[in-house]
Amino acid sequence: MTEAGELESAVAAHDAALAALGLDIWVGNEPTFTDRYSHADEWTAAALGPDKLRRAEQVVAQWGAEQPGCAVLRSIGRKYPGETSPRWSFGLYTRRDGGAAWSGPCDPLLTRKTAPADLDVFQAKLDAAFASQGFARRTFLGPGDRRILVAPDPAAPLPDPAHDGRPSRPSIHGPPTAEKTLRDDLANEGFYLLIVSSREESGQTVACVELPAVDDVALFLLMMSIISGAADASGLPSLILCGFSPPVDASVRWTTVTPDPAVVEINMAPHRTVLGFLRDNRRCYAMAAAAGLEPYRLHFNGAVADSGGGGQITFGGPSPSRSPFFLEPRLLPRLIRYALRHPALSYLFAHDYIGASGQSVRPDEHCADAHGELKLALALLDRHVPSDPATIWSSLAPSLTDPVGNSHRAELNIEKLWNPYQPGRGQLGLVEFRAFRMQHTPERAAALATLLRAILAMLTTGACRAELVDWGAALHDRFALPFYLEADLREVLGDLETANLGLARALRAELENDGCRPWSEIEFEGCVITIRRALEFWSLLGDASNQQGTTRLVDASSSRVELALRPAKDEGAEALGSWQLRAEGIDLPMRAESGAGGPVRVFGVRYRSFAPTVGMHPLLGAQVPVRLLLVNRAKAEALEIALHEWRPDGQAYDGLPADLGAAAERRAARCVRRRIALNQVPAVRPVPLGSLSEYSLDLRYAPASLSDFEPRS
Repeated sequence: MTEAGELESAVAAHDAALAALGLDIWVGNEPTFTDRYSHADEWTAAALGPDKLRRAEQVVAQWGAEQPGCAVLRSIGRKYPGETSPRWSFGLYTRRDGGAAWSGPCDPLLTRKTAPADLDVFQAKLDAAFASQGFARRTFLGPGDRRILVAPDPAAPLPDPAHDGRPSRPSIHGPPTAEKTLRDDLANEGFYLLIVSSREESGQTVACVELPAVDDVALFLLMMSIISGAADASGLPSLILCGFSPPVDASVRWTTVTPDPAVVEINMAPHRTVLGFLRDNRRCYAMAAAAGLEPYRLHFNGAVADSGGGGQITFGGPSPSRSPFFLEPRLLPRLIRYALRHPALSYLFAHDYIGASGQSVRPDEHCADAHGELKLALALLDRHVPSDPATIWSSLAPSLTDPVGNSHRAELNIEKLWNPYQPGRGQLGLVEFRAFRMQHTPERAAALATLLRAILAMLTTGACRAELVDWGAALHDRFALPFYLEADLREVLGDLETANLGLARALRAELENDGCRPWSEIEFEGCVITIRRALEFWSLLGDASNQQGTTRLVDASSSRVELALRPAKDEGAEALGSWQLRAEGIDLPMRAESGAGGPVRVFGVRYRSFAPTVGMHPLLGAQVPVRLLLVNRAKAEALEIALHEWRPDGQAYDGLPADLGAAAERRAARCVRRRIALNQVPAVRPVPLGSLSEYSLDLRYAPASLSDFEPRS
């Protein structure tokens, strides 16, 4: 890890380099947090739950209290297939110039003040306040509430509720409606309906204003000022602001706190600089921790898992029209080529569920035909460089999906670039990188943001032009091993150095600091074997009866480890040639490579780590422990290593690991070793047909009776 000051200096230097190039590339992210100790449904699979709501309210309360002039808004969240109602959504709305977006009574989450709320007085004060600002207005009673209809033009002919049913429409927070019907027809015509009501909140009655849909930030801030003044004049101790989401441009920040399966998701307001991104994320992580939420999960056996959400990073500009992907129309095609050329950007920092049926599918994980169509699309864009956003989006959107056409699960997600099928949210000039796990620290998230932003800058200037690569089988074979992903990342960093956009040491150190994959490192007779968890590409179970809604069942029973041999500190590289590594009695054809630390021999082993209740290959049982044997015929003894998925004694763990350090100790304890005399080493077994690829041995092809390593007394 690096010192905070050194990292901030490195980030500031990166920001200055982009500013010197005249580039304005904004960055945002969506950190997700969970209660890693809870096994309740809301913290393992479900989107909604009472404890999740309570934790989210705690985060909002602390965040709002730390930002004077912040407006807390309770908007309508997303509604997904299979869910009966829209999800809740808290938002924090602030001005970037330091001015107040809200100066009236606080949301009850931020204050303990209580007093009776006279809604008749509040409605009258609102009417008078809008009148003083020259608004046309009409006050009337709604179904169980009070309403005021306003328009900025004092001469505007306001609709009459007696003849026009729209001003008497139900509250959008009332009975669930389909998401596509959540629109404000009155606002589209320049008429703005405010609904005044009351809610029971924590044992007190609180006044509430439901806000209309407003698409202009200046008008919205004026209306907020009018409402806050009227609320103060009415003596309200607190006030809930709800309704439609507010308008956003480069002058304001809009951060939302929402539920997602197993996590609380915080959609951070974007930043012009990574330094601002870093500092805002530090606050975000700290407030989540104060609410008992963490950015990762630890399994009983010490395995480190994602929070349950993701760590997506999004790039755009100060406005849709100023998006870097539109100012330089060749940027997105270049980015697609470059990202496909460098699988490290897809897999090295990824969550667990990757591959063709995962949550961040690469275009080349579909099929050969899909790759060919993408190649043609990129060639046509080169031949006819588009000048309009619609052509860029429509040319590339068909290829940036998962294999069944779901654009949300694409590694490079352009749903919000210039998508006419997502009204209000689709044409923002944004590209989202989805292939990232939730990072454990804000510093590592900032390092990733810097890496991607530097790549975008390099591609914008045309300093690096990559051809489209078809990796074929190597994509899920070679690049399943962390060694090759790390080598690929070094190539990317080299490209940035050549383009004068290189990352400082502190940022590179953050990118290289991956404590999730190491399993064990063992020195034996002048040889060092390093065992790391590798990547696995789990299969979707398309015929399972419980595939429904937003959940999908996968077979996660296959695992892969990376095995690497290096000479010990005082040994020469030539010593490696006399060592042989076996897995379940099969000689592994270790690949001779040169890594950052010198010569190394690398190979992978795949196996079934457990037998699922519902899954693929019902004839295949669990293949654990996996037995390894490290042999050198010049030595008197060999080293036997058993890789267990659980405690070697089969007993239960005493609760979850306390922290990442304790998790690492449990992983190491699952790696059991012992010396055996060379004359007791069993004979080599033949390689099972179909089990060997260029970079891995797949033990799932091996007969069940293959192993000679039986327990000995």
